[in-house]
Amino acid sequence: MYTPKFNQVTDRATLLEAMRAYSFAILFGPQTEADGDSVPVATHLPLVVKDEGPHGLLEGHFARANRHWQSLAGRETLVVFPGPHSYVSPSLYEEELSVPTWNYIAIHAYGTLALVEDDAGKEALLADLIAMHDPAYAGQWRSLPEGYRRTMLGNIMGFRIPIERIEGKFKLSQNRQEQEQRNVQATQAGGNDDQRALAAWMARLIG
Repeated sequence: MYTPKFNQVTDRATLLEAMRAYSFAILFGPQTEADGDSVPVATHLPLVVKDEGPHGLLEGHFARANRHWQSLAGRETLVVFPGPHSYVSPSLYEEELSVPTWNYIAIHAYGTLALVEDDAGKEALLADLIAMHDPAYAGQWRSLPEGYRRTMLGNIMGFRIPIERIEGKFKLSQNRQEQEQRNVQATQAGGNDDQRALAAWMARLIG
């Protein structure tokens, strides 16, 4: 990912926090077709981000019918966490010779995808995902008929990706003058959800 030095974020806690906040991620990697050719494929999935290992651990599951997992198993996989993004008008700058731009947050995590194929392992993955998004549903899931649950577990393929390297790009007008940064932050603080999120990150990371 092209990342000027002033946009780089390497703090582990900040990256984990952002990945958890924007955890509907995209897995990129080749998929082998019937003719043997490999084509680039992206799969969109909700992930659980755990504070384990040097850079964190990602967990999730594919629909078994999605053949992408077969090609990614045992291979380095790129996982992209797209964060908030927003247009920035040059009218917010002091310098007249300025052009429009786009502020955004993106994190790229790389690691080797390992499959979780056993029912107990997949149950644990689902439990973590339910706990994160809908803890009130946990009891209902456990009370479903055993045969139904086994069928549902059979229809998914779990995985873990220990993050081996990570890139964080927080493009938040760090290269602009202080007054211009204040202008951008104030404008975004009164905008939509993405803009308000970017304003909050600006307040934290550049003051």
